[in-house]
Amino acid sequence: MYKSPSPLSEAVREKISATLNERLADGLDLHSQIKVAHWNIKGPQFASLHPLFETFAVSLANHNDAIAERAVTLGGKAYGTTRHVAKSSRLLEYPQETTRDLEHVKLVAERIEKYLDGVRGSRGLGEELKDTDTVDLLTGIISEFEKHAWFLRASLET
Repeated sequence: MYKSPSPLSEAVREKISATLNERLADGLDLHSQIKVAHWNIKGPQFASLHPLFETFAVSLANHNDAIAERAVTLGGKAYGTTRHVAKSSRLLEYPQETTRDLEHVKLVAERIEKYLDGVRGSRGLGEELKDTDTVDLLTGIISEFEKHAWFLRASLET
């Protein structure tokens, strides 16, 4: 661990940095999967979903950056190469042959929900270890991406 301005112990900082890197791997994978949906979507909902997916991707890229920077601020490293993400992400592979609009909605919603499970787990660890700054960071992500998942799930209701 590198020297950190955080008053947290090195052991706590190591645990938080590790869980943040897990979320970074999932987040980078989710970002690429959302972009695949954005690029390949076809169907009656194209005009609304194409820019919506781009909004999700941009937001997630910013959150991924904040997660990585928090890990480094705590004295750790940020691991985010494509090869690392491929072996570390907990998300299912995205079926890249998918084109239909509502199928993309379903797939992206499922992946956001899996991502949120991990973020909630990391937030719980932050709460347990009394790292309020990481908890705040992750709470913001959860609030935003729960709303995104709700938008998608609402699109699937008939």
